Amino acid sequence: MPDSRGSADKSSLQALHARQYEFAAHLRDPEQNPPPADVEARRMAIYSELFFNNVVSFLGGQFPIARKILGDESWRALIRDYYRDHESHSPLFPDMPREFLHYLAEERGAEAGDPAWLYELCHYEWVESGLMLAPDVPIENDIDPHGDLLDNAPVLTQPAWLLAYRYAVNEISVEQQPDAPAEQPLHYLVLRNASDEIKFNRLNIVSARLYELLQNDVELSGRAALEQIAAELQHDNPATVIQSGLNILEEWRTRGIVVGTRDTQSTT
Repeated sequence: MPDSRGSADKSSLQALHARQYEFAAHLRDPEQNPPPADVEARRMAIYSELFFNNVVSFLGGQFPIARKILGDESWRALIRDYYRDHESHSPLFPDMPREFLHYLAEERGAEAGDPAWLYELCHYEWVESGLMLAPDVPIENDIDPHGDLLDNAPVLTQPAWLLAYRYAVNEISVEQQPDAPAEQPLHYLVLRNASDEIKFNRLNIVSARLYELLQNDVELSGRAALEQIAAELQHDNPATVIQSGLNILEEWRTRGIVVGTRDTQSTT
């Protein structure tokens, strides 16, 4: 005999899911989706406004410069589009800014009429909180804080992110917005130091390349990295590049970007 109670439970569960979907659809887009028939319209309007305003407020706090530049009306319209159209992959509030960035980059499209620099500005504003939540990376025991930066492998502090933008995002404000992207990518190194402070560093194309090489090959000595850069630049005096690079590495050690060196022979 069929299990009537099991069938009833399954039917009840399906009805619950349908009701939840109807409820959520109205919250996301009340103009296109009517509220559940057995819920008072006034009560649903309160729920709808409360949920939406929480998202507007939370994301406005994460992206204050973007919100201020766009103004309240345009900002609320942008968040409404995100709230209505984006399918989030995480239910956690701390992940919402990253979900919003994904929406801007992959889903919204240029036809929305947003400033061309909006995504990059929002990403730059998110980096601080994103890096603050990044996991700790323990420092290895075999690092020499005073080691030779040329003959040994410089060890970079972690966590840290090397970023490249088309716009000078650190200069964008209500009073100043770029009309066009820069001719060359703009490089930034953002790190979380031992005191859990987030530090932003602007890098030129050479220092960014040096950081990239050291980041991608932990066995690479400072000298080998700088010789590679000199070759890439086709510089007629590699010694000049090496000396300039050594100055950069020494400054990085002073600022905590380089925490020491590792003997390259010990990593082989």
